[in-house]
Amino acid sequence: MLDTKVAELLNAQVNKEFYSAYLYLDFSIYYGEQGLEGFANWYKVQAQEERDHAMLFLQYLQNNGCKVTLEAIDKPDKTFASFGEPLRAGYEHEQYVTSLIHTIYDAASTAKDFRTMQFLDWFVKEQGEEETNAEALIKKYDLFGSDPRALYMLDGELAARVYSAPSLVL
Repeated sequence: MLDTKVAELLNAQVNKEFYSAYLYLDFSIYYGEQGLEGFANWYKVQAQEERDHAMLFLQYLQNNGCKVTLEAIDKPDKTFASFGEPLRAGYEHEQYVTSLIHTIYDAASTAKDFRTMQFLDWFVKEQGEEETNAEALIKKYDLFGSDPRALYMLDGELAARVYSAPSLVL
């Protein structure tokens, strides 16, 4: 049985990950409406990843005999005035998710819940990759986004991203 606080934080993370998927799906819709199908694809894949992260947390809770409580998913409320704004919002969101993972890890460490710490190790690494990818995308956009031809090429690069399910063993 998991420590009560750890289980509560893990359960809350299920909701946070589903919100992340919802947020990135909203970004995808925005870019699709703007005619940037590559950017839309990039965030659609990102939404799939976040949904799978939620499912991993959910399955971990179930595997440890914990009740899972699904909460309402907040509606994304951002509006954008430029193509770069969702990129920056995505990076800030990834930093926020990293802080959530660290909070759960700290609670697991305090409870000497080594199994949960080991489970979270994958997410700690994943969040590092998520922040790096988000920051790299901002840098590319800042370099090329003001040139329509370069933006077209960057959009084409992002269109090539394909979904790959996580390979975490529970």
